Amino acid sequence: MMPEWVEAAVVLENGFIREWKAAGKKVVGYTCSYLPDEVFHAAGILPFRLRGYGTEECSIGDTYFGPFICSLPKCMLQLAGEGRLRFLDGAIITPGCDSMRRLDECWRKAGDDHEGIVPGFFFHFGVPHKFSDYTVHWFIDEIRRLIAAVEAHFGVAVTDEGLRESIRIYNRGRALLQQFDRFRTAPNPPITGAEALAVILAGTAMARDAYNSCLEAFLDKLTDHRTETQTDRIRLMLVGSANDDVELVRVIEGNRALVVADNLCFSARFHLDPVAEDGNLVEALARHYLQKNECPRMYGQYRQRLDLLRAKIRSARVDGVVLQNIRFCDLHGAENGLFERALEAEGTPCLRLEREYGPLVEKGRLKIRVDAFLERIAQKHGAAA
Repeated sequence: MMPEWVEAAVVLENGFIREWKAAGKKVVGYTCSYLPDEVFHAAGILPFRLRGYGTEECSIGDTYFGPFICSLPKCMLQLAGEGRLRFLDGAIITPGCDSMRRLDECWRKAGDDHEGIVPGFFFHFGVPHKFSDYTVHWFIDEIRRLIAAVEAHFGVAVTDEGLRESIRIYNRGRALLQQFDRFRTAPNPPITGAEALAVILAGTAMARDAYNSCLEAFLDKLTDHRTETQTDRIRLMLVGSANDDVELVRVIEGNRALVVADNLCFSARFHLDPVAEDGNLVEALARHYLQKNECPRMYGQYRQRLDLLRAKIRSARVDGVVLQNIRFCDLHGAENGLFERALEAEGTPCLRLEREYGPLVEKGRLKIRVDAFLERIAQKHGAAA
């Protein structure tokens, strides 16, 4: 039940972006979900979540990064070096982790060597690694610095009225995605995990107004056409490193499993709560984005993240958890080990997968390990019966 508009999830420069650019409007890419999209929406600019999707090799990324580092930023740099990000009018790099921080300097260096790789607007946006009063104040200043830079470079004005309207529109999108999550976690989900990821990814690559309209229509169809074809599948939760690859979820699901919940930065993690629509709007954005501690980049919040997983496991009636991380991802690799120990001790089966970002060259290996995991869960269910 894949809607047509999710082309935005699997095509880098999708039709919505081409129409946007044809109308003379600007597109700015960003690397991390801690960046407030509402700022760009209020400026009349399309915020586009940068991905490395579609790379076939990584010679340019390896040249500037070296081999022993997360392959996600390397694939992003590969796309830039191949000229496939030339539709961007700007790019914003956020230090979600040290590998992503290095994308800033490597992209700039590649731009010194090859003309046209670096967009005209190129901005390093800092995000604190803790949530407290003093880090919120620092983050407010950083958002204001971003707004000033956007206004100066693009000749636009980000007003309080514009920000309030943008926050309202994005809050509507968050509410719709929460409704969508309820379909995913239902006893008989009318949509697969791969399809769900595509729907959510589309929201990172098209105008939020259009996305909300498409999502509303899709939710109406889900309501009218509920199915009960998924009842026999093993219910999985997908956790860990960034994943924007619909095919990876399809491999994990196969014909025996269903991903009914996740905790991924390219998926459900950042649409849980609305942004305050009154008072100091920049402060409201700073508090909303910084208090989202589901990412292991945020210090001192492991137990809260574990409690969040436990709550999702219960509410989605999850049978097993797949803890995946991109190779050389220290943040998710370390925390997944802690999650596995805690959840297994409580009786929740877990599978840890380490993978590369990019083409599924490891598809066979991953499939074998997932199949063995599903068999383990099936045997547990049989013993319980």
